[in-house]
Amino acid sequence: MEDVELFYYFIESQRDPTADPLMLWFTGGPGCSGFSALAYEIGPLTFNYTHYTGGLPSLVINKYAWTEVANIIFIDQPVEAGFSYATTLEARNSSDTKAAKDAYTFLRKWLINHPQFLGNELYIGGDSYSGIIVPLVVTHILEGLEAGLTPKIALQGYILGNPVTDDYTDQNSRIPYVHRVNLISDEYYRDAKEYCGGNYVDINENNTECVTTISTIMDCLLQINLCQILEPQCAFATPKKPEKLEWDMRVQEAEIVTHLQSNDLPPPPLKCRGYHYVFSYKWMNDKTVQDALNVRPGTVENWSRCPRSFPYYTQELSSVVSYHRNLSATGLRALVYSGDHDISRPWIGTLGWIKSLGVAVFDQWRAWYLDGQIAGYQVKFMNDHFRLTYVTVKGAGHTAPEYKPKQTLAMFDRFLARYPI
Repeated sequence: MEDVELFYYFIESQRDPTADPLMLWFTGGPGCSGFSALAYEIGPLTFNYTHYTGGLPSLVINKYAWTEVANIIFIDQPVEAGFSYATTLEARNSSDTKAAKDAYTFLRKWLINHPQFLGNELYIGGDSYSGIIVPLVVTHILEGLEAGLTPKIALQGYILGNPVTDDYTDQNSRIPYVHRVNLISDEYYRDAKEYCGGNYVDINENNTECVTTISTIMDCLLQINLCQILEPQCAFATPKKPEKLEWDMRVQEAEIVTHLQSNDLPPPPLKCRGYHYVFSYKWMNDKTVQDALNVRPGTVENWSRCPRSFPYYTQELSSVVSYHRNLSATGLRALVYSGDHDISRPWIGTLGWIKSLGVAVFDQWRAWYLDGQIAGYQVKFMNDHFRLTYVTVKGAGHTAPEYKPKQTLAMFDRFLARYPI
């Protein structure tokens, strides 16, 4: 992997680095920087939005960081994401399978160079599009262990949030989900089921009744925030109103960030999460910051949190359910969680593919609590070897820790400690 240089950020556990687990964390996209998860989700630092007056943003402590209880490697992957780069033109090309293989190679090299963490329990984690990558990396680790490769990795399990897993199941669950949360009428949902036969993804263009019904439903969602249905749609902050529903969050962000950055604009009239993302562009493209992070000069011209397009990457896998099915025959532990206000990867689709694995329910659907209040719901699956806990995070969006940091830290901590969530 000498022609691929993967950039990373390593944060030691603030509790006990020698005893606490180690986690390799992947951000989605594909192509989003690991710094996004560090600054906006589970890392110890975030930006001071409240007192920003211009210039280089300042940082504040995130007291609900997952690094309170774990050592975390945040990786810019695949190559060309964040500050990662290739030394040859050919090496710029990547794909789902190549990205996973590169990440596994990176992990082995990292552990060789940091042998003090070889004894720490290891988890592989990620959210959004990394739902495709994580099970592949876990599979590589298991194959390496079986082959006797060194170093011997102390793999315990994996963690996934609102994961992209199966294109059909994920996307087909959107129509039932938006009906459940009252974004479309009973009549529209009835027509969709009748005219489309329950298939809302691979629509026959000659089925005019189905096409018309789905088009009407999409119009209902046009001004809804797809990542968190209760938050304002950031597009409202720009002069350009959306003309069609854009499911790729990277495209939406690119338009918003470009507009807000253009004239160093003040916060938009509506509180808009996209405005927060502008801070990372300002901070990470500052030369003093890059020098402090040991970014190699001249390797990356412009840092992007989640690039609008990723032309050298091939999304070759439409489903990784078969990988999960294989992993369910191992002795691993898995935590899969969903922010329950996310349309892009609805929780009902995630629970659907989990049930398709054929692992028996061990603990029926029930509430979980924090500070005496319901924080979401959970159901546990178990066979002779495998344990999977599925958790919803009440009120959270697509990247759940970004919306509910206290609740997700409690969930993560309890899972690592093998306590009931």
